Amino acid sequence: MISVQQAKTILNNTIPNSKEVELPLLKALNYCLANDVYSSINMPPFRQSAMDGYALNIQDSLSYSLIGEIKAGDAHKMVLKPGEAIKIFTGAAVPDSANAVIQIEKTTCTREVLLLDGNVALHTNIRPIGEQIKENEVALTKGTILNAAAIGFLAGLGITTVTVFKKPNIGILVTGNELIKPGNALEHGKVFESNSIMLQAALLNANFDAITTYEVNDDFSNTKNSIETALQENDILLISGGISVGDYDFVKSALEELKVETLFYKVNQKPGKPLLAGRVEDKLVFALPGNPAASLTCYYIYVEPILHRITGKLNPQNNLVQKEMTHDLAVNNARSQFLKANFLDNNVSVLSHQQSSMLNTFALSNCLIHLPEGNYELKKGSKVDIYHI
Repeated sequence: MISVQQAKTILNNTIPNSKEVELPLLKALNYCLANDVYSSINMPPFRQSAMDGYALNIQDSLSYSLIGEIKAGDAHKMVLKPGEAIKIFTGAAVPDSANAVIQIEKTTCTREVLLLDGNVALHTNIRPIGEQIKENEVALTKGTILNAAAIGFLAGLGITTVTVFKKPNIGILVTGNELIKPGNALEHGKVFESNSIMLQAALLNANFDAITTYEVNDDFSNTKNSIETALQENDILLISGGISVGDYDFVKSALEELKVETLFYKVNQKPGKPLLAGRVEDKLVFALPGNPAASLTCYYIYVEPILHRITGKLNPQNNLVQKEMTHDLAVNNARSQFLKANFLDNNVSVLSHQQSSMLNTFALSNCLIHLPEGNYELKKGSKVDIYHI
């Protein structure tokens, strides 16, 4: 049995190589850039009006002669003499001969004469060429997550496709004779299967959507065949249940027969001790405990960070941070412990129902507190390590 840190180190040293794919801009939403993206233009590409108003060739007088108008998108170029003005709209190209734009609200206008309420400074309300970004500058760096603003920014530079880190195909295989699908009648001795939909939800929440689910009963041959199929069809395989040491737990022996290299088996933690991580070629396998809270804990602590690293995310949400306890806590653990908890601002509180089979308070938690093994007292205000979830 290895420690939590040893398990994380082994995984970080065994990450498969990231793959790259070119996608249309909108399809690349929530992907990470695989390289720097450069701007091929200045933005704005011309001197641009920041207001609806009047472009001026400034003179000493507050009275200007109106000579026309320029709408956004107009391509014609006007030449203003000193003392001349032209009506202009937000986003329109400011003539080279204009040196300020005054907003409409600060003027009085007749058909041919514009009167200013007061003097206006040079370059007022004119966005200079390249104010946002200049030609050949880096627009977004490798590892940037393409959110809505990033997509809009790149589209504004005329970019239509980007190279991103490919998201893996992920399989979820659920084992257990006792499981039935929700919606069916609950027979004596059976429980509703929830781990597959729970793990799917966690993956979707982390923006991983290429998911396939599989089910298998507690039979060695069927387990082996299902794992083999899932490995052929996916890059990452999550197996729920069947990894402990019971007479009908066949996952570990099936993985061994399929030549899956065991990276580690069993971690000195609670919940989630019977976690197995393996690798075959460039595919990763995580055999998660069957108890729902243990399965989800192992997903957040081990699986999701690796998925983010494979897909180029530089700062995963569930990085380790420290918060202060809102209450005292006695710790008596032979294993490291992950406790369902809630944090607000800089404070964190442990929730009830910590058993590995229980999700009711997991549903209300926004973090997991990591407590090292040992016998010790945590006082109110003590700092503890937490993982955001």
